[in-house]
Amino acid sequence: MEIAFCRIDDRLIHGQVATVWSKVTGCNRIMCVSDEVAKDELRKKLLLQVVPPGLKGYVIPVAKAIEAYKNPKYDSFKTLFLFTNPKDVLRAVQGGIPFKSVNLGGKCFKDGDTMISQAVAVNSEDVEAIKELVGMGIEVEMRKLVNDPKIDAMDALKAKGLI
Repeated sequence: MEIAFCRIDDRLIHGQVATVWSKVTGCNRIMCVSDEVAKDELRKKLLLQVVPPGLKGYVIPVAKAIEAYKNPKYDSFKTLFLFTNPKDVLRAVQGGIPFKSVNLGGKCFKDGDTMISQAVAVNSEDVEAIKELVGMGIEVEMRKLVNDPKIDAMDALKAKGLI
């Protein structure tokens, strides 16, 4: 399986992903990877309905994404991986998916979070996962839109005093 792109966006598939990111990456598959979302039949159904025409979409738990990545049956897949949080990306990498770069595109604010950009809020688990990913040599960059300049996630965390 070829990795077209890896993005963290807690909305998973939405307008920008469906109309821009999927085209720019040249993917033929969109894989929404989340244990929580994979168990939510309504959300799963809604996400699969907004997969752009001509692409195949999946909503699966992290362990199943790791299995699929390693299965030669899926070698023809050029996959846009979408995650809801950095911790799940870290689990996928630890399981054997070799992301070289991760785009932190959007994560909504919840109580206790810190906004590190207009579109990204993080909690302490997110910060630790980002630090681990970067420590493994994986770029973690922030961009909401394709044409936005890349912002280093570690720089954004330092600017907010989180590391």
